[in-house]
Amino acid sequence: MHEVTRTLDITREVCPMTYVRTKLALEALDDGAVLEVVLRGDEPLKNVPRNAREEGHEVLVLEPRGDGTHRLLLRKQGGA
Repeated sequence: MHEVTRTLDITREVCPMTYVRTKLALEALDDGAVLEVVLRGDEPLKNVPRNAREEGHEVLVLEPRGDGTHRLLLRKQGGA
């Protein structure tokens, strides 16, 4: 079980704001912190984890929640 530092609900956002909000939330956290992101829709489901990985963050969990949304856990990695 991962200890969540902060939860971000982006179910009402549309791309590209879904990742912009996720990125801002990650920037506010300490290295190693876990951000839980609740998202909805095919584009955010594909783009948010991919963009986070491209920026060097770790995708810990991506799972459906049964209500049409998904739960994504990201661990913030320190920048170079």
